[in-house]
Amino acid sequence: MREHVQKRVAKPKQITRQQRRKEAGLWLRRLREERGLSQRELADKVGVEVYTLISQLEGGRGLIPQDRQLLWADALEAEPREFVRRLASYYNPRT
Repeated sequence: MREHVQKRVAKPKQITRQQRRKEAGLWLRRLREERGLSQRELADKVGVEVYTLISQLEGGRGLIPQDRQLLWADALEAEPREFVRRLASYYNPRT
């Protein structure tokens, strides 16, 4: 008698929102460090009064509001369209 063996197909792991935000934070940190900016200097450039917000974003906690993303792109000397597109891929991957 033949046994029917059911093969399991590995499902791709879903990346959580928190994991995506951590990836975004690592990317932001890399950009900042490549530009030679401290967290405090970046905070000044983007108009953030509390520079620890930069640390929080780089740690994957929180996100850059849409209406501030172009300012961040400028502060990080990034091409604006690519910067916003990349952030969207982390923050809202379905777009």
